Amino acid sequence: MKKHIIIVAGGKGLRMGGDIPKQFLPVCGKPVLMRTLEAFHSYDSAIHIILVLPVSQQAYWKELCREYHFELSHDIADGGETRFHSVMNGLALVAGDGLVGVHDGVRPFVSQEVIARCYDDASTKKAVIPVIGVVETVRHLVDGGSETVPRDQYRLVQTPQVFDVSLLRRAYQQEYTDVFTDDASVVEALGEKVHLVEGNRENIKLTTPFDLKLAELLCLT
Repeated sequence: MKKHIIIVAGGKGLRMGGDIPKQFLPVCGKPVLMRTLEAFHSYDSAIHIILVLPVSQQAYWKELCREYHFELSHDIADGGETRFHSVMNGLALVAGDGLVGVHDGVRPFVSQEVIARCYDDASTKKAVIPVIGVVETVRHLVDGGSETVPRDQYRLVQTPQVFDVSLLRRAYQQEYTDVFTDDASVVEALGEKVHLVEGNRENIKLTTPFDLKLAELLCLT
């Protein structure tokens, strides 16, 4: 079964406090985004990689690829106004049937086991997302105060979120709404069930300067 992965990298890096978009920042001597692409190529060298980047960042990415001699094969799609539209543009480069995953470009530490788990389960369950348990106490904000909620009833969602290609195409034919926070929410809007698999806690989304410090440690382990 043909496998595709859409890697969405549209961040501006504002919370990193610098001018360089976070997906291009180096971690242990290599840009984050290159590490992310390599993770999926390591899982399956035949996987079709689609990188979604804002048009304004594509020339810089190609310059980085030359500088780092990064020759891993991938197609590039234009980033859209929102993540929803970016994924839709990536989907346009997916031909035929099979499985397609969507992954955050700034999650370079997804494990091979999690990637395999997502694709393996999606081959029969059609819609699969990785999650991890909540370890902190969680409070729900209510009028004038807050209340503790049972954390064992909640999960933190990661990527890659993997789907049957035809299902995700059908989902992305819906009109955009701001309740679509990830691909699973788009698929659920069709009335489809999304299945959960265990993620890996190292699969953090690099968003803040503190995350970069963690990343430097993770790439050494």
